[in-house]
Amino acid sequence: MNRRAVLAGSLSVLSGLLGGAGLAGCQTSAAPLRVALNPWIGYALLFLARELGHLPESTARLVEFPSNTASLLAVANHSVSAAALTLDELLLAREGGLDLRAALVFDESCGADVVMVHPSIHRVTGLKGKRIAVESTAVGALMLSRLLEVAGLDATDLIKVPLTADQHVQAYTAGKVDAVITFEPMASRLRSAGAQQLLDSSRFPGLIVDVLAIGPEIGASGERHLRELVRGYFLALAHLQAQPDDAARRLAPHQQLSAADVLEAFRGIRLPSEEENRRWLAGPRPQLVQSADTVGRLMHGARLLRAMPSLEGLCAPDYLPERS
Repeated sequence: MNRRAVLAGSLSVLSGLLGGAGLAGCQTSAAPLRVALNPWIGYALLFLARELGHLPESTARLVEFPSNTASLLAVANHSVSAAALTLDELLLAREGGLDLRAALVFDESCGADVVMVHPSIHRVTGLKGKRIAVESTAVGALMLSRLLEVAGLDATDLIKVPLTADQHVQAYTAGKVDAVITFEPMASRLRSAGAQQLLDSSRFPGLIVDVLAIGPEIGASGERHLRELVRGYFLALAHLQAQPDDAARRLAPHQQLSAADVLEAFRGIRLPSEEENRRWLAGPRPQLVQSADTVGRLMHGARLLRAMPSLEGLCAPDYLPERS
């Protein structure tokens, strides 16, 4: 599923909507934590936690939206207190005035985002002068920036064709583009159409990361629920690792995929453990802050951020389970 579905130009509109937005408390002390997310496979363990009984409705309500942009707007509109977002979206929100912090790192793209090309293109330098389809999103801009860097090309050396993900396959099969920056399931459809994978996000560790973003209004009850949610998430991760077939079977209806396709979708992302989450979020130099600095500079260079947002207080590791 597409966690990054954004209408053309919506990033700038979103930034304007967020400008000056405050985060008012939206929950009573007894209310469950309301979490915005969509069916992206990287967030699926929250649904598995609910399916396994580790995340009861009294603890958290998983509120589904069609995209991360819609989830972010739900946070800005105070209808939820937490949202599953990509790191670049978290930075965009912070620049727009939302005091959001990362309490959990869901996943890191390690091959899920790809550059698919016509089979006549054998190396990255062969992209010079070619038409490349890319979404007008931060993730699309980040992958394009890294692609140009690897190829030793300038932006003017390519013909950028802004297209949303649902248009990628049709544009390629119609001969309108020579290359596509995309992700599953479009990548598999492009392979079936004869395209070949030239590059993937495993070359760029820490660039595309999904996090659970929280606001400052959670309160004592919300903090307790958040700890329970994070604990349930890691129990679901343990279940996936111990019984992958059962986990895939349980997730298949929600993901609208076969169990085999669910397992295949997980192969393109890395799911950090509890201990790895501590390295991402805690310590004098959290890994997430280092990634955010890189991503922020790329976004600023691509004019997706007006300025580098402050990374002070970006991480909230206090909700991770205590070491046993």
